[in-house]
Amino acid sequence: MAHHHDHDRGHHHDHDRGHHHDHTDLDWAEMAPLLESQAELFTPLYERALNWLAKEVTEPGLVVDAGSGPGVISCLFAETFPGARIVAVDGSGPLLERAGARAARQGVADRFSTLAGELPGVLEELDYPADLLWASRSVHHLGDQSAALTALARRLAPGGTLAVMEGGLPARFLPRDIGFGRPGLQARIDAVEEERFARMRADLPGSVAHTEDWPALLTSAGLHHTRSRTFLLDLPAPATDRARAYVVATLTRVREMLAGELDAEDRATLDRLLDPDDEAGLHHRPDVFVLAAHTVHTAVRPV
Repeated sequence: MAHHHDHDRGHHHDHDRGHHHDHTDLDWAEMAPLLESQAELFTPLYERALNWLAKEVTEPGLVVDAGSGPGVISCLFAETFPGARIVAVDGSGPLLERAGARAARQGVADRFSTLAGELPGVLEELDYPADLLWASRSVHHLGDQSAALTALARRLAPGGTLAVMEGGLPARFLPRDIGFGRPGLQARIDAVEEERFARMRADLPGSVAHTEDWPALLTSAGLHHTRSRTFLLDLPAPATDRARAYVVATLTRVREMLAGELDAEDRATLDRLLDPDDEAGLHHRPDVFVLAAHTVHTAVRPV
């Protein structure tokens, strides 16, 4: 799942990497453990992004995580802004249950709530406008991204900030030449995933093609003071068990979802990488790492 498209729903939704970009056959609840472990692995990146946001947004009263998935980032917001109320919003009830359980474990349940329903319309049910509205890789799952941003912007308090995590760079896990197969495997997977992502977008209800200039889209939604900043996740080799497990899970999903679009040699390379008994596979190689970059775009509702 890993990529810049990921929704990562915490990251994957992507990292959607493939998000698994087929809503029709996507079972978010089934993916919950993977979404959660991925978001936990990416916590250093999210913490840097939220620390940057904390300098931009002073002491918000209400923070809304639109497309929260299992709530890993929602709970980080509770930590970053100890005075804020947090609302995690998602279309999946089972993922929101996990978010609520996480908030309880972290002792922030008294200022944490969830709202189930489809974006952006469900946000009309919020009792109050948001001082900070965060959407991590959720906007790209909506057919008309420009209209979605306008709807999100309407739910901001005057002076409130909309922060959208979209774009960045595809993740890298391995050297370009891994010693077998054709060098550049991940770049070829990226190309297939870009095509898959384009098909996912085209197939969404009410799909509208927009130039993905996020600051321009935020401006057209009536916001101003746009800023963009990219945050890096750099987990160098040798990978921890957790990072290695994430890489294995991500490439397993690639193998399941994209196999038909890769050539026979690349499929054979993936099979070998995923074989737990192969010394040159992901389970044993010393050169496995995780390197990824996610971009956050922010803008403010005029007072």
